[in-house]
Amino acid sequence: MPAFDWRSPESYKSLQSADITDIAWECLRRNTDYQRDYEAMIANSPHGEVTPEFRRRWGICFRSRSARVL
Repeated sequence: MPAFDWRSPESYKSLQSADITDIAWECLRRNTDYQRDYEAMIANSPHGEVTPEFRRRWGICFRSRSARVL
């Protein structure tokens, strides 16, 4: 695992080109409440779908796999 020095400006260079959704996603994915809710939702979903309630609660939307740019 690479070391991350949060005090180093070099560690944040990628943020210079990030848009607001990239930054929002980084904050959300590190949120322990979100992580807990996501794991519980996936565990209770027969096909691993994200529910409308989950989307509303966290204010997010997910791109379909076919819409992703590789």
